[in-house]
Amino acid sequence: MQVLLLGSGGREHALAWKLRRSPRLRRLYAAPGNPGIGEEAELVPLDIADHAAVIAFCRRAEIDFVFVGPEAPLVAGIVDDLAAAGIRAFGPSREAARLEGSKGYTKDLCREAGIPTAAYRRFTDRASAGAYVRAQGAPIVVKADGLAAGKGVTVAATVAEALDALAACFAAPGAEVVVEECLAGREASFFALSDGTTAIPFGTAEDHKRVGDGDTGPNTGGMGAFSPSPLMTPAMVETAMTRIIRPTVAAMAGRGSPYRGVLYAGLMLTADGPKLIEYNARFGDPETQVLMLRYDGDLVEALLATVDGTLDRIAPVWSSDAALTVVMAAKGYPGAHSRGSPIAGIDRANALPGVKIFHAGTAMRDGRLVAGGGRVLNVTGRGGTLAEAQARAYAGVAAIDWPGGFCRHDIGAKGLGGDHLPAG
Repeated sequence: MQVLLLGSGGREHALAWKLRRSPRLRRLYAAPGNPGIGEEAELVPLDIADHAAVIAFCRRAEIDFVFVGPEAPLVAGIVDDLAAAGIRAFGPSREAARLEGSKGYTKDLCREAGIPTAAYRRFTDRASAGAYVRAQGAPIVVKADGLAAGKGVTVAATVAEALDALAACFAAPGAEVVVEECLAGREASFFALSDGTTAIPFGTAEDHKRVGDGDTGPNTGGMGAFSPSPLMTPAMVETAMTRIIRPTVAAMAGRGSPYRGVLYAGLMLTADGPKLIEYNARFGDPETQVLMLRYDGDLVEALLATVDGTLDRIAPVWSSDAALTVVMAAKGYPGAHSRGSPIAGIDRANALPGVKIFHAGTAMRDGRLVAGGGRVLNVTGRGGTLAEAQARAYAGVAAIDWPGGFCRHDIGAKGLGGDHLPAG
């Protein structure tokens, strides 16, 4: 098959790396890609927000299948437009992608379908939301309703912090906000594939959102992740499928918007069982990086089954190994940060046993690899145990020469039973 991968981050590099290893693949293109993706695919300078341009390229290059990586094109309906042009694509329709595009939509669906989630209220004006926050007290969670690149959630420890978050959300005209109770427990990332009727589990992970060691500082798009999650036992996976994933798939089908693609459920594992924090309509970043290192099956086969409605014939194949990824970010992230600082040592790190570097925000300038974004590299290790995967990932970090970058030093600590374990 000839496949086009849309996206340019670490998630897409990991997917390109895995897609490239499918015996079904003849040629892989990526748009717009990054220098790391360019090692696995032929890069195409397309604006993926221009759906007509994507369709025109697919026709010229005789593309058989399109994989949509990021959420924005999904919410904008690129899968619908590709389908109308007769091109198969992996990912939900515009209507189904509302599960990520609108937190309020998802909360309402949970209420109607009896899916366990935090108690909530939706607001379209700051004054009413503020009054509700004052009445509820803290801790409390404030969420911008739409897409926010993983940064639209504030877990407010005080009422004042929650009011500040509301002010930031309502600074945008037409804003909507969800305010919900703060759930207690441990978070886990749970992935499932759905073809609109059948849903199957597709991996677990835990990520680290805060920028600083010991889970301090502001939330980010993710500073690291590991897989599998020790919290997601077979029994917990089946509970999540029974109480959350399958009812969601049934509810979406009942609304006339069957969900086809990957459902990424952020779960809070509470004393009352798993509860849904939120859905994403695409693979996670940086969770995909660890999932792809552990997935031993044919990814193209699984994706096609999702599109073609044959998931009931698929049995995903996972390694018993663990994988862990450390995000190296530009100094200043998630705030203001510079671009263009040179990076060396990637080949040296990739040569280490069990280490794979995925490019997230890199660029080439005058023949040199430089930082081109906030989250820049995903230094990923695979090992027989989580401790071994952690050691290998941090050995990879040590091999990279990038004075303009930083990382957390405790990725994986919560999976190893410690709140903060300095690692290499």
